Amino acid sequence: MIGEFLYKYYIDPIVLGQPYNPVDTLTYALIFLLAVYLVYRWLARGGVPVDRDLVLSTLPYVVLGGLLRVVEDTGLVPAPYRYLLVTPLIFLAVFGFTAAALVLARSLEMKGMVPRFQSFYAGVGAGASAGAGLLLLWFGLTQARVDLVILLSILGLALATSAALMALLERGFGWKEAGDPLFRALIFAQMLDASATSIGIDLHPLRYVEVHVVGSTLIALTGTAFSMFLLKVAVVIPAIYVLSAYRREGNPALWHLILLAMIVVGLAPGVRDMARMVLYV
Repeated sequence: MIGEFLYKYYIDPIVLGQPYNPVDTLTYALIFLLAVYLVYRWLARGGVPVDRDLVLSTLPYVVLGGLLRVVEDTGLVPAPYRYLLVTPLIFLAVFGFTAAALVLARSLEMKGMVPRFQSFYAGVGAGASAGAGLLLLWFGLTQARVDLVILLSILGLALATSAALMALLERGFGWKEAGDPLFRALIFAQMLDASATSIGIDLHPLRYVEVHVVGSTLIALTGTAFSMFLLKVAVVIPAIYVLSAYRREGNPALWHLILLAMIVVGLAPGVRDMARMVLYV
């Protein structure tokens, strides 16, 4: 009984590449929230400053996670190793690499070998992301294709919608705090995810599908994947309002980690979907 439940809701979606279901979606969400708190405690105990610099220097690792998912999509990694690059195991793999890089960078700073651990830490992530990107570029040029029109379309739509939402918040609503680089990163991450989903499902020749429960339900109700922009706006605006209020009175370190978590859930799938569509995998 328990085995059937685990296979139906957790194991089969990973092994068979099935869409997410309400059970595993809720489970992963709860695990993700718990992980954010545990990371906060770990960083606090280690004396690592959790601030804007740490969040920005972690973004290359978010991009790396999205690119590694595409490496799995290409079939370059055989089973059973490929399952390490599938949700939720990829979160553990990327987190382990990120934590190791952070510990190494912090240790080098304390020994006086690097001036700022954030720069070294970001450099490791950027280098790993570049390596994964070059591997995918090689795959596209030799075994698939590289569609620059798709790439520019997704990025252009993401930038345009991000600029429009930023203008609405900063000028229309008068939320000057929305101009913070971290809030801008949050907005772009969510708009990138919406842009890739919209173009992939409604316009891409391969016609991709939405695998997340909420997104697929909304698309089914509206008949268009461009409704994802409404969902993102409905989430981002209240999120920025609440986060702005919490920032003034709450824990700065936890605030930065919560914001980073929100960036992750938009940027990682956005990068993955965009890269898949450029390579037609």
